[in-house]
Amino acid sequence: MTEQNYSSMRAAMVESQLRTSDVGDQRVIAAMAKVPREDFVPAQRRAMAYIDRPIPLAGGRSLNPPLVTGRLLNEAQVAPGDKVLLIGAATGYAAALLSELGAQVTAVEEEGGPAITLPGVTVERGALNAGAADGAPYDLLFIDGAVEEVPAALVQQLAEDARVVTGIVDRGVTRLCGGRVVAGVLGLSSLADIEMVVLPGFGAPKGFVF
Repeated sequence: MTEQNYSSMRAAMVESQLRTSDVGDQRVIAAMAKVPREDFVPAQRRAMAYIDRPIPLAGGRSLNPPLVTGRLLNEAQVAPGDKVLLIGAATGYAAALLSELGAQVTAVEEEGGPAITLPGVTVERGALNAGAADGAPYDLLFIDGAVEEVPAALVQQLAEDARVVTGIVDRGVTRLCGGRVVAGVLGLSSLADIEMVVLPGFGAPKGFVF
């Protein structure tokens, strides 16, 4: 596969996946047209880089489809200089896009995850649900996957009026959600049902059963 082939595939992704599916932020479209997604896919799966399906990674994880990342970025309204807490960095694709949009990114990924070295991106290793408190407060929480709930530990690391984009698992359905933090409380709204990868370690507490 040549660079020209990948460039053509990237252009097709923009036209057939992003522009037709409510990704209207031109800065997001430009970033996704520029950043080579194939560089963030395992070598044996590079030909799959632009398909609209999750791409398996090591350790049972997967990389979100491009449309999911595009929808999250579209809702995030990233501004240059934003301090972003990225949860579930995976191979670094979303981190690279956030950096391209001018954000200062703290990317959290599990121990033993893929190596990530990107300009404007600080990588923290540890439990995804713990975040990176040392860099708080953040202007944007970007969870690149679906979780059963957003932990209080992450909300506490956000600035007042911080934006949040994530997926929420609701009775087996993954939903794209967005919201803001007001007086330390996160309010989320469901925006669309969409297939997303589910991140580990975010199970909601189980209620007491007699």
